[in-house]
Amino acid sequence: MATRDRPHIVVPRPPSEIPFTLVNPSRDSEESTEFPGGDRRGHGKRLSDEYRNALVPTEEKEASGSYISFVSFPDLSLALSSLEVQRDGDYPELVAVQDKETEHGLVQTATVYVPDGKKEYFLTKLRKYVETVGDESKARHSKLIEGIQSVQRATVKDLWTDPELLFPEDPSELRWWEVWLRSRDGKERERFTTFASHQDLLTSSHYLGFGDRTVVMVRATINHLAETFRSLDDIAELRRPHDVASLITNLPAAEQAEWADDLRRRLEPATEDAPVVCILDTGVQNSHPLLTDSISPADQHVANAQWRIQPVHAHGTEMAGLALYGDLHEAIRSSHPVRLGHRLESVKILPDSGQNERDLYGALTAQAVDRPEIQSFNRPRVYMLAVTAPRKAPSPSGDKQHRTPEAGKPTSWSASLDALAYGRAIDTSDPNFTYLDRDESRAPRLFVVSAGNIPVDSLNAAEDHLDRSDAEPVEDPAQAWNVLTVGAFSDNDDMAEAPKDFYGYEPVSPRGDLSPVSRTSVSFDRKKWPFKPEVVADGGNLAVSAGKTHLDTPPNLGLLTTRLQQPGSGLFTTTRDTSAATAQVAAIAADIYSEYPNLRPETVRALIVHSAQWTPKMTEKINSAANKGARVNLLRRYGMGVPNIDRALRSAGDSLTLIAESSIRPYEREGATTDARTREMKLHELPWPTSELEALGETQVQMRVTLSYFVEPNPSNRGWTGKYLYPSYGLRFAARRADESVVNFRKRINKRDRAEGERSAGLDTEKGWLFGSNQQQAAGSLHTDIWTGDAAALAHKGALAVYPVLGWWKNRPTYDQSDQGVDYSLVISIEAPEVEVDLWTPVMQQIRSVVEIGV
Repeated sequence: MATRDRPHIVVPRPPSEIPFTLVNPSRDSEESTEFPGGDRRGHGKRLSDEYRNALVPTEEKEASGSYISFVSFPDLSLALSSLEVQRDGDYPELVAVQDKETEHGLVQTATVYVPDGKKEYFLTKLRKYVETVGDESKARHSKLIEGIQSVQRATVKDLWTDPELLFPEDPSELRWWEVWLRSRDGKERERFTTFASHQDLLTSSHYLGFGDRTVVMVRATINHLAETFRSLDDIAELRRPHDVASLITNLPAAEQAEWADDLRRRLEPATEDAPVVCILDTGVQNSHPLLTDSISPADQHVANAQWRIQPVHAHGTEMAGLALYGDLHEAIRSSHPVRLGHRLESVKILPDSGQNERDLYGALTAQAVDRPEIQSFNRPRVYMLAVTAPRKAPSPSGDKQHRTPEAGKPTSWSASLDALAYGRAIDTSDPNFTYLDRDESRAPRLFVVSAGNIPVDSLNAAEDHLDRSDAEPVEDPAQAWNVLTVGAFSDNDDMAEAPKDFYGYEPVSPRGDLSPVSRTSVSFDRKKWPFKPEVVADGGNLAVSAGKTHLDTPPNLGLLTTRLQQPGSGLFTTTRDTSAATAQVAAIAADIYSEYPNLRPETVRALIVHSAQWTPKMTEKINSAANKGARVNLLRRYGMGVPNIDRALRSAGDSLTLIAESSIRPYEREGATTDARTREMKLHELPWPTSELEALGETQVQMRVTLSYFVEPNPSNRGWTGKYLYPSYGLRFAARRADESVVNFRKRINKRDRAEGERSAGLDTEKGWLFGSNQQQAAGSLHTDIWTGDAAALAHKGALAVYPVLGWWKNRPTYDQSDQGVDYSLVISIEAPEVEVDLWTPVMQQIRSVVEIGV
């Protein structure tokens, strides 16, 4: 492999803009289903009676509408889009969707708010269905009505969208709730808090705004909420709050102050205007001699103005050492100058004593992000978050796929990160209300977030740690689509330098495999939620006693970093787990900004994932996977592997990386129609080393493609299908095949490029891709895959298309921002590891000729 001493090539020529129609449009899960049996006319009449009965309140009603629950037949989905009128005005509104596992199968319950003036809306549909049953043509509204098993008046429990097993059993138990309010007239929070005050209920001082939802916290019993439910029309969903996991640990450390002095003498700090890693944590001690030159007092902030800036707890200062230096051990033991390409910022988001009030962590994080941006908005910045909350959903026993009821589902916190990454503005003009404003110009942000840790004291020393990690989903908010989620692997399995107290202990994870505490997304529903983590970095290791009865954290298996100084303490400590891994990846992201300051956040995320490689241990498992589905499970464990700073920053002669940044308008409408259609695709005809690849003939080469973009989230749980899909839009990439022309490539993926009735080759992913459609077409806002094949074949694959697929913008014209365009980034690399060949120079010559012509 040649030395990586050449810059990546940013493609100057924009892609072609081509009108686009999906060849096989994706369909949501609301397809018509066969009627499970019985008398159709009798079924319609029974549902009519149940609906009328549900509209009759059981006691005096103060609200101006009714909440009605529609329950599906087992293992059939409701036609959710037909349960809501997609018009302006006071019409029935779908507010919450639940899925419940029963002995007969999965049952779906959709709760709809029906205004008093629109009670006849569903009765009319039921009447027309009954009148047309038996006709030769299909009965009217059969798609809706034949999926409904029963209709009933909704209860508070019907608005609970977290796992059913977590709903409190005691109706008189006083506890905190996350209440999602319907956005109606802007006064919903005022009505709710006024009612709560009259009932002597405590509400949180902060609240969060998401487009058509406002989220508040209230301390109440089920009985209290039932009274609220009867009196107000504003509640849409109930969820449990997510507690923040404990982060502060006391780890042993060696006192080596002279090493710190030596490193500081060799240190070349970054300039004041350099990119920064902004650490959202417990605060950073800027007086530490290895940090003081890289974080100024003006760059230290607090999320709560009542808190002091200087830290009390150690975690933030420990993260700072890794976020600044990466591998601090390497910097300490070398004798060479250490030149830093970035600096640090800090926002304290955890209090010095106790815990945060029961406010929303989405609002708290947005406020924290706002602090440094007020001071320096345009500074290249990477937000690093190693604070997570556990997902407490129980795992079904005996389930080989470890499915958990809420694994991967968005929360108010994860959706806030998605909205902030997408570029939403932060409105804190009301000190207690954080609104993520979509009307301001977008300013995308890059977040690097830890996957979260499995508590060591919950691990069984005798069990297979990989099975446990596969069963434990990443913690909130690491499931967010737009963030870069980081897991941990173990790069050290040597106990030679362990303290004598650990005699006989052995490392749990072999070198190069997943850390014993790292979480995964194996338990996610693959059809709905992205793969997480996207990458892993060194998070240390655990050791197990000789009899496999005890697990511990010997310091020799941790990572060296800066220590929060206390009287009489040293300057160094060791740390570990996904927090440490996240800090190191954040450092790589900031160094990419230092090298390429004009790149978009989407591109920096793509370069990190694109640079990642699996360790030999991971590669062994991936290569031995039985099929692509099994490989995807490993992708959900290891991500794309370990990021490499050299690969992220530089190309080599035989390893070429191209970067293409562009934008696309996903949807278009004709007239006032509610439904949109796909609008355009972008065709990238790339500068390509065609002659050089052809000359290599059958030599095996690799092409790697990464597509990165940010979606606008839709966090309300109304089924996450159709107009309530979580992402605003989706993008996919397709590569030209070696045996097809650009014209035929376009016809294969774009129906609008074909003549009427013309057919083309199938859309099946061609051979050679490591993951294929399992990854390229999967959920998420980052898609990456590796093609391996003959160099001569790759010579004719230098065209890629990016095209849109379904998202909630398509069905919601009021919110659709397609006309503004959305950004995306493509990173494409070619590697020829088996031969000496210069692929970089001929492509750079093509780029220069394009630039000269442009000038």
